[in-house]
Amino acid sequence: MRLGTRWAFGDEPPVSVPAELRPRIAAAETAFAGNGAGRHWTLTWLEGRPIAELDDGTVVRDVIVDAHDDDEDW
Repeated sequence: MRLGTRWAFGDEPPVSVPAELRPRIAAAETAFAGNGAGRHWTLTWLEGRPIAELDDGTVVRDVIVDAHDDDEDW
């Protein structure tokens, strides 16, 4: 079992955040509409795979899933 972590939007992710997620998290922060002040990321592990979720619902894993994207089918 792996433990997750939490960090503030715009801060350098902790060392426990896998290298492959770091550029995706940076891209999600760049694409974020508005001010990220007060927002936080949470890293969790599902079946051994890392998932970073911003507290607005944006999820970063193999791809960025924008919770506010109007094109989502579900």
